[in-house]
Amino acid sequence: MTDTSHDESSTAESPAEARPLISVILPTYNRLRTLPDAISSVLTQSVKDLELIVVDDASSEDIEGLIASIGDPRLVYVRRPLNGGAGAARNTGLSHARGQYIAFQDSDDLWLPGKLEFQLAAFVDLPGEFGVVTGPKILHGRDGSGRFGSGQVCVTPSAAGRLPRDVDQVDWMLGDNRLSVQCAMFRSDCMPTRQWFDPVAAANEDYEFAVRLVQHARILEYAEPLVLGAISEDSISRSRRRQTLGDIRIMKNNRQLLQRYAPRKAMLMRNLARFLMNDGKPRLAAKFLLASVALDPPSVLTVADIALRKVLSSVRQRVATTQRTA
Repeated sequence: MTDTSHDESSTAESPAEARPLISVILPTYNRLRTLPDAISSVLTQSVKDLELIVVDDASSEDIEGLIASIGDPRLVYVRRPLNGGAGAARNTGLSHARGQYIAFQDSDDLWLPGKLEFQLAAFVDLPGEFGVVTGPKILHGRDGSGRFGSGQVCVTPSAAGRLPRDVDQVDWMLGDNRLSVQCAMFRSDCMPTRQWFDPVAAANEDYEFAVRLVQHARILEYAEPLVLGAISEDSISRSRRRQTLGDIRIMKNNRQLLQRYAPRKAMLMRNLARFLMNDGKPRLAAKFLLASVALDPPSVLTVADIALRKVLSSVRQRVATTQRTA
């Protein structure tokens, strides 16, 4: 069905209509160039029992016209009156979702054929406490060492850190986010509310969500990449500032939890200190580095390494400047 409502207060379909097996939520903001392929990769999946909720995050482009032109009855169009970012748009989609399972697509990514079928099969033999199945994606625009460029490609996250089934998954996820939401499928009841995402997090909203998610449901991580992703020049994931703000939201939203995971909190503080150093705030950076050692004394060697690297970087810059002016 196609819902051409123009604000997020629009309601879903009549209760008499059959509930779809899967609700797919696709937020978009002015991505008309890539959106048709992203939509097609969902609608052509081997699993047909789905609804695809396209959340227009107040685009200036004619997203509604595109949805109407496709004409698939499984499409639902919802327009937000104000731009709120990916987290807020996904929450809007969740408020309309009726499926037994939830999946997310990004407006510039592609699902490989069979993604949903594979994930439904993965759920079959899982105990009820497992609320999520996820895997890696093939990512264009970055290599495995974090270098960006049009010719770079990697599979991420790396198989080396795959999330085991029988560990403290909260601790594991705090140390290494294994969840990109467009790669995952969720039971619709895996979280206590439908406000899954922090709308304030301008980046790292997947990571912030994952930390809260594993406090309610366990995750199965498989090895097969079933998504094609791309990093563009304006991608949020390339902004260190926004990534750092995401780390800050994780610390703020999980204060009580992090009291039980002091080494992980110390790690987040070191990440913040690195950003502050590079942002020209060495005194504030030092404050967070010292606080991280107080929380996790064995990390003193890591802190010393961070400080030494910064000193060496400063020396190299001074030498280079001297050579240029000589």
